Amino acid sequence: MKRIDIRELALVALAVIVSAPANAAAPVAPGSKWSYTGSTGPARWAKLDKSFATCEEGVAQSPIDIPDAKVRKGDFASMLFHYQPSPLEVTAEPFTLSVKFAPGSAMTIESGRFELEELEFRRPGEHKVDGKGHELEALLIHRTKDRKAAILVVPFAKGKENAAIKKVLDNAPAAKGKTNTVPAVTINAVELLPDSKDYYAYAGSMDTPPCTENVEWYIFKRPAAMSADQMARISKLYSPNARPTQGINGRDIRGTR
Repeated sequence: MKRIDIRELALVALAVIVSAPANAAAPVAPGSKWSYTGSTGPARWAKLDKSFATCEEGVAQSPIDIPDAKVRKGDFASMLFHYQPSPLEVTAEPFTLSVKFAPGSAMTIESGRFELEELEFRRPGEHKVDGKGHELEALLIHRTKDRKAAILVVPFAKGKENAAIKKVLDNAPAAKGKTNTVPAVTINAVELLPDSKDYYAYAGSMDTPPCTENVEWYIFKRPAAMSADQMARISKLYSPNARPTQGINGRDIRGTR
């Protein structure tokens, strides 16, 4: 019987490792099954977990490309903002910076009062109007006591420095997965809003798995401003994290005049 040389086995194992394709799997954040690229990207989300099926089977998914000429325009109710200063808490999530807000800030819309819970960023901006989007969006995520969600989208264009964004970037954790709580620094979401409060509104879904539907979306028509340096700093921190636009499927899209 031929003796097995341990050195030969080691060489074979090394050859198998070296020959494995470098792009066998897209990078996935620890604890996450999904990402924004490759075999775990948006086109594959529904296949990654049974609980993600709505990402493919849902008929009211987000984001969307809004056809302005088909929007039902009218004198719809104004959004009322009851935002107040909140101690700054910034988390470097796997795919975005996240800011958590203390209880007490809220917005009132046609369907009721929604408490502000979190701020996230999307780059490039996910929502489009007639095929055109913005370099970056901020999502202000609100919920009712029974956890129904309403998301306010603030598109951003390059302009003057934004005071709230400065606080977030100056106190962002150096490593992903870390949270930096700075009680001495407060943030007020009012500082993120554009001057014009005209908006589009529609019923959609969460824009990440499991893509849960029955979410109210409000998208400002005109952007707020942040400096070119602030936008570049966000871009350096994270790769693109925007889900492609989804089918409208006959949904009613409202818009202020």
